[in-house]
Amino acid sequence: MENSKYPKFTFTWFGGVVLLGGLFAGTMLISFFNVFWMFTFKENLQYKDWFFMASNAIGFLTAIAFFDFFIVRPTTKKKLNFNFSPTNFYTYLLIFPLMIGMMFIAEFIAAQIPTTGPFFGKYYEFFSELMNQLTDDPVVMIITAVIMAPIFEEIIFRGIIQKGLMNKGVEPWKAILLSSIIFGIVHANPWQFVGAVLLGCVLGLVYYKTKSLLLPMLLHGFNNLCSSLLITYTKNESFAEAFKVSEWIILAIGIVLFSLFYYLFMKKYKVHYSEI
Repeated sequence: MENSKYPKFTFTWFGGVVLLGGLFAGTMLISFFNVFWMFTFKENLQYKDWFFMASNAIGFLTAIAFFDFFIVRPTTKKKLNFNFSPTNFYTYLLIFPLMIGMMFIAEFIAAQIPTTGPFFGKYYEFFSELMNQLTDDPVVMIITAVIMAPIFEEIIFRGIIQKGLMNKGVEPWKAILLSSIIFGIVHANPWQFVGAVLLGCVLGLVYYKTKSLLLPMLLHGFNNLCSSLLITYTKNESFAEAFKVSEWIILAIGIVLFSLFYYLFMKKYKVHYSEI
């Protein structure tokens, strides 16, 4: 590993502050640009779809760049670099059903969280309105949610946080769980928190075993694509309603799929990858 082209950095609370600092810097940069544009051209860019995509990209990029320049390079003398190698086709046949199983389980659990009442009702209305205001363009939603978000989020949550924790000596299962919990918290609502934590565990597990960020990126994109299609064509992010079946059936199918392919992936699939 000493001769590996991949830097062996660690992730600590200070690294988290650096990531947040980079995100804040990127957000301020794009905000100042919008203010400049408003004063110069009398137009508010925050309602433009391209500006929405640019804002997301710049925020993530500055966070990653800050971590690279202030944490990785000073401590490892190498630039931030990740393994994006593809793997054999059999691996994909295992991890996608595994992901679908957890998606079904996550939907059932998230559905048990109330959407009415004095607290959850107002919060759910606010969250729903916020999501509706993001964009009405399905193409922009696909580009942002299916392409950009999986790339940037997997680099940060699996590539930086999970890997950095494991490099620090944290047990793999703890590193996977901690990065998934942080992944859930940043979604800032209880309904997505549940799904993000559960799905993050699958993404982290796949990254831990294959050592390639490409695979969790593809799985993340697949999950977001399914959600985007459900929202676009059914106006509801629910497999149960889309398939017109009971939530319990979705849960049962999810448990079977996840259990079977977890066993095959972890117990029967003996291929182990390493970074060189």
